Amino acid sequence: MNSNQLIERKARLAKLDRALKKLFPQAKIELNFSTPWELLVAVQLSAQCTDKRVNLITATLFAKYPTLADYVRAGKTAKGITTFENDIRSSGFFRNKAKNILAAAKMIAEKHNENVPRTLAELIRIPGVGRKTATVVLAAAYGRVEGITVDTHVIRFVRRFDLSDYKDPIRIERDLMQLLPRREWATFVHRVIFYGRYLAPARPYDTANDPLVAIYPPAGTRFRA
Repeated sequence: MNSNQLIERKARLAKLDRALKKLFPQAKIELNFSTPWELLVAVQLSAQCTDKRVNLITATLFAKYPTLADYVRAGKTAKGITTFENDIRSSGFFRNKAKNILAAAKMIAEKHNENVPRTLAELIRIPGVGRKTATVVLAAAYGRVEGITVDTHVIRFVRRFDLSDYKDPIRIERDLMQLLPRREWATFVHRVIFYGRYLAPARPYDTANDPLVAIYPPAGTRFRA
């Protein structure tokens, strides 16, 4: 973006984020977990699946596989793999998710002493972990903010409120990192997710009670990215 766009978009986003803070002051990750490993599993399961569904799955899954070693053990036999696939079937794309989760458990056990890595560089080497998953895990499990998680809600928000010229998550993240103070990177994402889930769906809705549309009226006719 050029310098004029940077100034204009930074000012707009500051106003939008102030409104989001009033709307969703307690916004946070809605996946249930008690350890960094459980968070990593939950985030991988959440691809193309609702957090509500993931929480239903993990309520049983985490009780059945209480330790990382249980996942490693499951990945050693065809029967164990098939059983695990069935355990997560309702999340969708369950075979690929099972493959990645079980491979991730093996790598973390063998190369990281059973501890989920604390750096972005190490995390993105884990099977099934891209930059988006890594930034979620680092922020929610370790309080480490290494970037801005760009999911479908964030992409739609950015496009709707003209905060970037791109649809690519990497380019959008770079733009947002210029527009937002670093201290806001992690919490901003949760506010945007809540906004998309509970107020502004990706379809026409009554925008009269949407304070963000009042800030940027063109958003009143934009719903999908």
